[in-house]
Amino acid sequence: MLKLINNFKDIYKYRVLIQSLVSRELKARYRGTVLGFLWSFINPLLLMIIYSIVFGFIIGPRIPAFGGSPVLYALFLFCGVLPWTWFAAASIESANVLMIQGNLIKKILFPAEILPVVVLSSNFIHFLFGVPILLLGKLLTVLFIPNAPGFSIYLVFLPLVMLVQFVFSLGFGLLLSALTVHFRDIKDILANMLTFWFFATPIIYPMTFPIIQKSALFRTFLNLNPMTHIMIGYQNTVFYGEMIRWKKLSVTLLVGIVLVIIGYYVFDKLRDSFPEEV
Repeated sequence: MLKLINNFKDIYKYRVLIQSLVSRELKARYRGTVLGFLWSFINPLLLMIIYSIVFGFIIGPRIPAFGGSPVLYALFLFCGVLPWTWFAAASIESANVLMIQGNLIKKILFPAEILPVVVLSSNFIHFLFGVPILLLGKLLTVLFIPNAPGFSIYLVFLPLVMLVQFVFSLGFGLLLSALTVHFRDIKDILANMLTFWFFATPIIYPMTFPIIQKSALFRTFLNLNPMTHIMIGYQNTVFYGEMIRWKKLSVTLLVGIVLVIIGYYVFDKLRDSFPEEV
């Protein structure tokens, strides 16, 4: 355990290198584009518009909680889709990062464990660019939709929800990046797993959905999903304007910390084999 703690301290020592790699990643993503970093705002805006049209106006909300308002339902969807996009993108990129950056990890002094951190951090910054779009959508619903939930003081807990997701995603990313080097099938399995995980998380439906309320089995299944409580945290702070569920979110944070420890332990055990496998 002491060795693990010392290794985490080493990651902090490389914070300047992490910042440099994150900056390089962000610049490379939009290099050669006309609008550059504006795409960080345009992409989530287009995403919200698409979800509003498809799920709001074409399919239409079937849940009484939204009062038949397609705009409210679209905002509810975006509260979950935006952070989920961060999680899914970071997971997929983490599974590939050691193989893509093979030339770096073959260098003796390069700390390979910072690569999943860089992936998660760069996607987190993209997520942060989308948050103003989410809050703007919230503001418009408050101004123009009758009886729409307003802003509340509980919005101050939004960074705490982000922190819980960051910790959980980091543990998952460390584990994925280490295992994928030896088991390449994980890359293909992951895409399908994330699709199932998306629908097994209350993103396109709330926990108040009638079939969930009637089934103890469904509720138990959803409550065992750590991402459930993270998504509800976003929905409570932004959409409903309610207090976060402290107990369940605290348990999720504990699960994330345990996952970070396990992920880093596996990563450290397999570290010496990375240069040969990539």
